[in-house]
Amino acid sequence: MRLVKVPAMSLEPGMFIAELDRPWLETPFALQGFVVRDTSEILHVSNYVEHVYVDAEYKGRPLALALATAPTAPNPKDRLELSEEFQRTRVSFETAADTLDRVFDSLRNGLQGDISAVQEAVNPLIEGVFRNQEAVAALLRLKESGEYRYHHGISMAVWAAIVGRHLGLHRDELEKLAVGCAMCDVGMTQLPPELLDQAENLTDQQLRIVRAHPIMGAEMVAQSKDVDFEILAIIENHHERMDGSGYPRGIEGAAIPLLARIAGLVDTYDAMITARPYASARTSHEATQELLDCKGSLFQEALVEQFVQAIGLFPTGTMVELNTGEVAIVVTQNNTRRLKPEVVIVLDAGKKQMTSLRVVDLANQSIAAEGERWIARELLPGTHGISSEEYFI
Repeated sequence: MRLVKVPAMSLEPGMFIAELDRPWLETPFALQGFVVRDTSEILHVSNYVEHVYVDAEYKGRPLALALATAPTAPNPKDRLELSEEFQRTRVSFETAADTLDRVFDSLRNGLQGDISAVQEAVNPLIEGVFRNQEAVAALLRLKESGEYRYHHGISMAVWAAIVGRHLGLHRDELEKLAVGCAMCDVGMTQLPPELLDQAENLTDQQLRIVRAHPIMGAEMVAQSKDVDFEILAIIENHHERMDGSGYPRGIEGAAIPLLARIAGLVDTYDAMITARPYASARTSHEATQELLDCKGSLFQEALVEQFVQAIGLFPTGTMVELNTGEVAIVVTQNNTRRLKPEVVIVLDAGKKQMTSLRVVDLANQSIAAEGERWIARELLPGTHGISSEEYFI
């Protein structure tokens, strides 16, 4: 990220504010880093700071839209064209997953794992969160299926970085959080392979074996050089729950380290939205609603609320059905009205391919002519024979 110092009153719509001339916590801004939308936001910013630092390399919205030209199935020039940031993040994600695979393999064979390699691999993803959080979040929704343990670990790292940034964690804490999340399931490499993909319920004995993986993982990673104790605490405690119902030790409340609480939350969320042999994927909205139902018991109430604020109820990249029957893809979050993001309509009310893709800001509609639109439900990939991936290059 190349930062340029700009007087607050010289801001222009479309600029990405990455840093301020004072700590973020001394201002009322909910997000640490945001795009200036209009002149009213410029005036609002100038009320609190004299100058800001903008990202000179910011390319605009995470998903650049290209209008379709024919009612046929999408072809490359008809799709939603992904930004350079998205493509860069895709490469970083796969590189990080490959690195995690190698480190897990070393630890599985009783060798030291290169934790510094994991940190180097996840750092570009953390930087991507700072540059363009929505593009990164969209990638997590659109990522191709792969080896669950490695993709899940990197997905956890990125979700955690998004949440941690929203909470205002320092960069070094974000790095520890991301590395710890990536390594959370390393203890699974010591379990019998048949347990990992077993579709039927585990026996009590099998459950005890599986629930030993956090301690096993922490012990494995502790053998590596210069591992921070906070990383080990994340690995060991990511399955602990606020009401004491978690494992391996059944600790509760504030006894669970904050970074481990975040890891437990994003672990649960990503597992729910990912298809596995013994469980079908849930929509982001369904997973979020379940987390909200568990706040105050399994998960810290304030942390769940901040998680929802950070990722949105309908994250960028999700496919939704509107009250009109039209099918759309979420392309931009609305930070003040989470139920009303910006979407692009891809199927009409009859579920037919649109002759041109239409962008609608659900929070800023002109409803006099055709009535108000809102999201009726989120759709799983493959619904109506399509998925969001079809519309992205």
